[in-house]
Amino acid sequence: MKKINIVLLIMISAFIVSCESNTYTEIAEVTTNPTYTKNIAPIVKANCLSCHSGNSQFPNLETYAEVKESTQNGDLICRIDQTQACGRVMPQSGPMSKTSIDLFLLWQQQGCLN
Repeated sequence: MKKINIVLLIMISAFIVSCESNTYTEIAEVTTNPTYTKNIAPIVKANCLSCHSGNSQFPNLETYAEVKESTQNGDLICRIDQTQACGRVMPQSGPMSKTSIDLFLLWQQQGCLN
């Protein structure tokens, strides 16, 4: 029984260590200097475009210029950041991850680079 516990402990430890190998590096790379094309557009596509494209919901968020304008005027940040009270939280399907919200904030602070 003792051998089984030791083997199980080793396997669990190996699994935990293997799961976090790239996590910190990936986060550091993303948050250092975010751009619309590399970092923000995939988030918008995954979380916003099902409603905010074409003639559906205002504002349209299909292009860099539209996302930049909505970010700079504060509306987009206010809607995705649950710490601010400015109307309905977006996306409707549920809040974005803190990492995605922080990435938007950093992108805004750095001038909304394309």
